[in-house]
Amino acid sequence: MFSFLKQAPLLDEASVEWMHATFDWASEQFGEAFFQQNTQLVLPDEKHFPGRADSYQAMAELIFGHVKQYAGMGHWQFELIPNTVCLPEHLEDHRIESTAIPSPLRSTQTIPAIVTDQPLPIIYDPSQVNNPLAMIAGFSHSLAHYLGTQAKSAPPGGAENWPHITELLAVFMGFGIMFANSAYVSPKSCASCSNTGNRREAFLSQFDITYALAIFATRKGMEAKQITRHLNKPLQGFFKRAMKEIG
Repeated sequence: MFSFLKQAPLLDEASVEWMHATFDWASEQFGEAFFQQNTQLVLPDEKHFPGRADSYQAMAELIFGHVKQYAGMGHWQFELIPNTVCLPEHLEDHRIESTAIPSPLRSTQTIPAIVTDQPLPIIYDPSQVNNPLAMIAGFSHSLAHYLGTQAKSAPPGGAENWPHITELLAVFMGFGIMFANSAYVSPKSCASCSNTGNRREAFLSQFDITYALAIFATRKGMEAKQITRHLNKPLQGFFKRAMKEIG
C-alpha cells in the first residue's frame, strides 16, 4: 500500500550484479586471503604517501613506488614514461597477455623481482603531479590492467568492457577513494577543455565507483563512517545508501 514511499535502487539491477560478479572474479583470481589480510583502503594523505621530490619525474616515481607496494606488486618491473615522450609503436600498444607471470602475483614481502623481457611501461601525465588523486588513480588503473591480464578465466562482461573491469579491479585493490573523488566524464562541449591534466577521464561514473567502494567496504567489514569522511560531499549520502542496500 505504501510502496510509493520506498526509494528506488541507486543503480540498475544488471549493473549491481555485474559489480558483485566482478568482485567475485577478482577474489577468485587474485586471492581472497590477500584481499582480507593485506588489502587496505588507500588514502591520499601524508601517512600513505610520505616524501617529497624536486622534479615531476622524481615525484611521479615516488608516488608510483607507494602505489606498487599497496597493490602488492612491488616486485614487478615497470618503467614510468611521461606522455610528453614520443613513444615507439610497440610501447604504445604494449600487452602481456601471452606472458605468464610466475607466482606470487602479489606479495607484501621483499621477494626477487619478476623479470620480463623489458619493464612494463606505465604512461603518465606529468602535470597530474599537481593532482595526486588523479595520478594515484591512473597508476593503480595501469597496475590493475597488468594484473588482470594474468587471470585464468575471463571477467564478467567480457574483454569489450576491459577498461571498466580494470577500474573495478583497482577498487578491489584498495584505491576506490581516489577513483570516486577524481572521476571525470568528458563534457559534450569544449567549454571546459582547458587544464585537462588536473582531471582523470573515467570509464565508470563517480556514482558507479562509489557503489563499488561500498561493495569493497562491506566485504572488508568496514563501517560507513570509516569511508564517508574521505569522500567528496556529493558522494557521502550516496555511499551510505549503497552500504544499506548491500548490507
